[in-house]
Amino acid sequence: MSTTTEGAASASPPSPPERSSRGSVLTQLWFWVLVGITAGIVVGLAAPDFAADMKFLPDIFIQLIKMVTAPVIFCTVIVGIASIGSLASAGGIAARALGYFLLMTVIALGLGLVVVNIVQPGAGFPQIPPDPSTLAEAQEDIAAGSQGGGALDFIQNSLLPESFFGPFVENEILRVLVLAILVAAATSMLAPSLRKRVVGGIDLIAKVIFGIIRLIMFLAPLAAFGGIAYTVGALGGESLTNLLSLMVTFWVTCAIFVFGILGLVCALSGFNILKLIRMIKDELLIIVGTSSSETVLPRLLAKLEAAGASRSTVSMVLPTGYSFNLDGTCIYLTMAALFIAQAGGQDLPWGVQLGLVALMLLTSKGAAGVSGAGLITLAASLQAFGGEFYTVESIAIGIAIIAGIDRIMSEGRALTNVIGNTVAVMVVAGWCGERDDERFKAALDDPSLVRDAIEQEYEAHDDIDDPDGSDGADRADGDAPGRDRTPAGATAST
Repeated sequence: MSTTTEGAASASPPSPPERSSRGSVLTQLWFWVLVGITAGIVVGLAAPDFAADMKFLPDIFIQLIKMVTAPVIFCTVIVGIASIGSLASAGGIAARALGYFLLMTVIALGLGLVVVNIVQPGAGFPQIPPDPSTLAEAQEDIAAGSQGGGALDFIQNSLLPESFFGPFVENEILRVLVLAILVAAATSMLAPSLRKRVVGGIDLIAKVIFGIIRLIMFLAPLAAFGGIAYTVGALGGESLTNLLSLMVTFWVTCAIFVFGILGLVCALSGFNILKLIRMIKDELLIIVGTSSSETVLPRLLAKLEAAGASRSTVSMVLPTGYSFNLDGTCIYLTMAALFIAQAGGQDLPWGVQLGLVALMLLTSKGAAGVSGAGLITLAASLQAFGGEFYTVESIAIGIAIIAGIDRIMSEGRALTNVIGNTVAVMVVAGWCGERDDERFKAALDDPSLVRDAIEQEYEAHDDIDDPDGSDGADRADGDAPGRDRTPAGATAST
């Protein structure tokens, strides 16, 4: 764990990253993603039949990102934890992060519960039979959601790996995270010289993976175009009329949570939520186009580290948050569950609603990543809750009704989830003394400093290469190899 010393305090802090050339706006990823989104809306309205066939573009992009997500999480978590050199320090970061995740989950679930009871978007909903094909898909969601069997089933079938390589093949992020933590713990127990070599080798592998991500990101504008075109073309305007109240209520609630709750958390931690959102706007635009938070996880790992959070904090808090800190999903679950009850003419007592929220504290975990996971989690939650208020038939009809607008709501879930996890990383880093406030302030004031953090990683690695061609195996321990990520006034203990 980082500790402040007189010598470290007198040393000059690491300087913020040098200003990169702004260049033309035409070279910026966010610009082309925005162009793709605009073009998708136009095509969706002008040629809905053609646009409805464009779903393969975001699907391909998500598939490529999923290909590298597990390896990059595995490498970054190992480097982050093993670089600390102290399992107790890593445990302290994890404990603070899990405590923060639990608090935010309760607040998000509670906020959704209060708002949906005040607005009651499902009250007076017309009893329109759902489309047979949509109803059949809803039955499949219920079947998928009913496979869970409680906490023990979650530990055996979702948390603990059955083999070392299996989670990578099946892209099971939570199991990959468990493997990475075990490998990192074993690496931390090695002799310092051997540990440096292991960490350095894994870090070099991570840089190659980030290079692959750089190539994949060239497809982000096409993915945004296809995703938005499909959404507009397939749903149209008339199909959204009856569910407009739910959509608006959900988006407004997410905005209240982000700018109200998270804004307050950011203020207490010493930074501004609006500046933070501006810093990650590239990633948010990609999410708008793909409706998936998984597409930006590798970029955020690099960007938040470049913005001043230590590698150990970023690599532990961010991937864990993708499974345990799903603020947008929590808001969605409570609002959608009560909407279904209201649409069916049910008036749930407050005691029943609180019981449903308690259940969703568990079922909301792990519903991150690919678009549509929230719908399956909703089906699983209602199936587990059961009772007279949620019969199998009412769940199927309710899921079928919501499925029509789920993609639009999925964007709200993903955006809120990513903003929430970005805030979590910087707040927990601040609590643990693992945040370089000078670097962070510079990044907030000028997002161009970290706009292409992955490329900065390559430039930084080139800058520190020894002129005599040495491989850097004898560098000082810590977050090496790479730039000094240690917060100002602190030194990493070994």
